[in-house]
Amino acid sequence: MALTIPDSLREAVLDALAVVLPLACAGCDVDDRALCSGCRGQLQPRPFARPLDDGTPVWAALAYDGVPRRAILGLKEQGRTDVARALAVPLWSAVSSSMLQVGSSVTGSVELAIPPVNRASFRRRGYDPVRLLARAAGLPRPVSVLVNLHERASQKTLDRAQRAVNLVGSMAASRPLKGRSFLVLDDVVTTGATLAEVIRSLRDGGAEVVGAAVLAATPRHSLGLSSELEISRDIDA
Repeated sequence: MALTIPDSLREAVLDALAVVLPLACAGCDVDDRALCSGCRGQLQPRPFARPLDDGTPVWAALAYDGVPRRAILGLKEQGRTDVARALAVPLWSAVSSSMLQVGSSVTGSVELAIPPVNRASFRRRGYDPVRLLARAAGLPRPVSVLVNLHERASQKTLDRAQRAVNLVGSMAASRPLKGRSFLVLDDVVTTGATLAEVIRSLRDGGAEVVGAAVLAATPRHSLGLSSELEISRDIDA
């Protein structure tokens, strides 16, 4: 039987821990919380979907702005692994929504695939944020079936066209994938260039790609939904 901890008790425990392990909220910088209750409320998932240019549906749980953006950047750029469990909840919701849409259209199991880690980024962080989030969400372990063919320039300062050029042909399947089905998992979608390259690489390897799920999408994606794919988690499939 699951144990439910009252909010008042939870806050008291956090107050006690804050004396020994002082923190600042990753969402608003208030003292003594990894994520304060107000910022946790901003991470409630509201899954939505939009297609990539090739029609592949991408489900996201959050818009990548405000508190979600600050919390994700904390995880990726500031070593704030203490927010992983809170971010894992919306990620699980995006994956669940994606698989609900897939339904019975795919026979056999669906595996999780993620972009191959950039070695320089991994050395800098010491962990892969997407794998960390997947583990925190209790998802099946993503399989390593893709490799980087060459190191890519940072995507941060590139526009949409430059990102696509930077990534095209940069990945490949490490083994034949015929007969296997994958859901692509990532943390954030901006232009969709990374997801498109992952999907191309999987399909070139012979795999079927049923869709993609991400923790958050940039506002231009969340505001530009395809009407036929805008599905709330509150609507029956």
